[in-house]
Amino acid sequence: MEDSRIIEPVAGDPHVVKTLARAFQDDPALAWLLPDAKTRARRLLPFFETMQAQCQRAGEVLASPGREAAALWYPPGEVKHSVWANLRDNLAMVRVFGRALGRGLALAEKMHAHHPSPQPYWYLRYVGVAPEEQGKGWGSALVRAGIERAARHGCGSLLETATPSNVAIYARLGFEILSEWGAPNGGPHFWTMVRPLD
Repeated sequence: MEDSRIIEPVAGDPHVVKTLARAFQDDPALAWLLPDAKTRARRLLPFFETMQAQCQRAGEVLASPGREAAALWYPPGEVKHSVWANLRDNLAMVRVFGRALGRGLALAEKMHAHHPSPQPYWYLRYVGVAPEEQGKGWGSALVRAGIERAARHGCGSLLETATPSNVAIYARLGFEILSEWGAPNGGPHFWTMVRPLD
């Protein structure tokens, strides 16, 4: 699984936050939770700032050298954070989602319910490419880099997507559909996919 592109682990990078916020502006799940485009554009920055910090504590943030693309990977099993970290994250999510927080929490629970238990995979929670850099192979390079890191730990990989066109992309990278499901309360359709360890 060779790719000449350089992918590197990063820590606390505001450029990663901006790239992910821009990449996910039209994501079906986040658009469902935050339907107003202007509000969504503003709130995705603190959302991905929190997601990056959370991932940094437990997993690994990978990015391209120019931060054209970034991915948040979590290790197998249940991720536990300190009480203070949880409180800080929860307050941030209240500010991001406001009255939509209940729907967001219900969606997160449904995602978790479609993961194997116990969960033996490295989990690709988010991967995004800046809009002007899409179609250049950065997303695939990031996913491949994460798959290789997971394999070094003796693990396969897990993800979910609500973007139908992503299913074929992930299938080309060796992922198989584990389940298809709909978000609660009329939310988007999801595919949970796994890539077993080679």
